[in-house]
Formats: sequence, structure tokens, C-alpha cells
Amino acid sequence: MKIAIGADHAGYEYKPAIVGLLKQLGYDVFDYGTFSYDSTDYPSYAFLVASAVAKQEADYGILICGTGIGMSIAANKVKGIRAGAVQSTFAAKAIKEHNNANVLCLGTRTNTLEEVLMFVHIYLDTPYSNGERHSKRIHMISDFEEEQ
Repeated sequence: MKIAIGADHAGYEYKPAIVGLLKQLGYDVFDYGTFSYDSTDYPSYAFLVASAVAKQEADYGILICGTGIGMSIAANKVKGIRAGAVQSTFAAKAIKEHNNANVLCLGTRTNTLEEVLMFVHIYLDTPYSNGERHSKRIHMISDFEEEQ
């Protein structure tokens, strides 16, 4: 399985540990940057990772910034992306199980590294429930995208 990852300067601190975890778990990792603490613009990385997922060059994406919120807003501008910011174990499971999110967004200012690594585990280990009510809602999102 292929995972695209990206971070801005605020997320850079956690990115090496997340990349290490993903590789340890056997995932192919495509790192879209940033590669330093120098100030950057988070939408650039969100668009790169989300585009890779939308084009099916990666199965999932992980984005890291200060809160995960800015990354999720930007990533969701890419057609076919369902991204969300996760700040709890419940959300890490629900975002995949209920929303079949294909991009996980995380924050260095909202959670510890240990928590974030746990969220990555939970997200990747949780299957989509494929329940009727969840599928209906996901199709509503996809249909709306098609109308635009």
C-alpha cells in the first residue's frame, strides 16, 4: 500500500516519526515535503498529497500542520478527496469507518507525537464499514462534486 505524506513547517517536527512508523509497518511512502522548519504555505503540500491520492498514485494521504484544520480545508478542494482533521482516537476511527476518508490530517499543536502515531495506527487499521447510511452520504458528496 502506498501512502503520500506532506507537512508544512509546523508539521515538520512529527513527519519523520510518522514516515518511520509507516515504513516499519511495510507501507511505501511518498514524501512530498517540507524538509525543514523554514516557513512554508500549507496549501502547497495539501494539494500535492491530495492530488497524488486523487490520481490513485497513492492509496491514502497523511498531512501534518499545526492543527490539521488548514490542511484538511485545502485537501478537500481536490476532487475525490475526503479529508479531515483528527484530534482523538474516536475521530481517527470514525473518519475511516464512517466517512471512508482518504486523507488523514493531524496537528502538532493539538496532540502529542505519541497520540498522533496512535491515530495513524487506528486510521490505517480501521476498515470502512460500507454501511448503507454511510455509503449514501459519501455518494451524496461525490454526486455534488460531479455537479460542480
